[in-house]
Amino acid sequence: MKEAPPDTRRKKIRKTVEDSLRPVTVPNFITLLRMAMVPFFVLAVNSRDFKLAALIFVLAGLTDAMDGALARFLHMKSLVGAYLDPMADKLLLSAAYIALTIPQGQEVVIPLWLTIMALFRDILIVVVALLLYLAAGIRRFRPSVWGKLTTFMHVATVTIVLVANLAPVPDWLLPIFFYVSFGLVLVSGFNYIYRASKMLEETGREG
Repeated sequence: MKEAPPDTRRKKIRKTVEDSLRPVTVPNFITLLRMAMVPFFVLAVNSRDFKLAALIFVLAGLTDAMDGALARFLHMKSLVGAYLDPMADKLLLSAAYIALTIPQGQEVVIPLWLTIMALFRDILIVVVALLLYLAAGIRRFRPSVWGKLTTFMHVATVTIVLVANLAPVPDWLLPIFFYVSFGLVLVSGFNYIYRASKMLEETGREG
């Protein structure tokens, strides 16, 4: 089999790299749009306009579903998008937790202890990811089932708190969301540390 000329190979490699790094795609634009919604959500909560806050939160959730689907359907997956999408999710959920924790005259708030633990877990993940990259050059760290469940419960907790500020909900319902979220924060955090340590051990043995 005849090898492709060096120039052809270089052009192919260059195109592959450019395709993976390209920042201006429709899915990435939708992700940036989701990030742009964050201050408006916070302002709506601050103004106690929970209908508007709920609408913005739902729209942000729709953009989250759309950008991933479009990236797959239009073959527009990119390295920028792979980092940008989870960043947008973290930004929205962190801002929502903080805004709904600060008492501003609303009927229901997210407990301070839950917000502190959720934010600490996110900071821990960033620190561990940075250590993995610096110590072992590991760039990809796939989310676990526990991590996905935690994100789902964060979304559900924000949603139920928004609903509770619009209409009465049973007294027993909110604590369930708060404590399940808290439990998943702990489990996913410890699971993340365990998986990171195993990856470092395997990398050390291979080296």
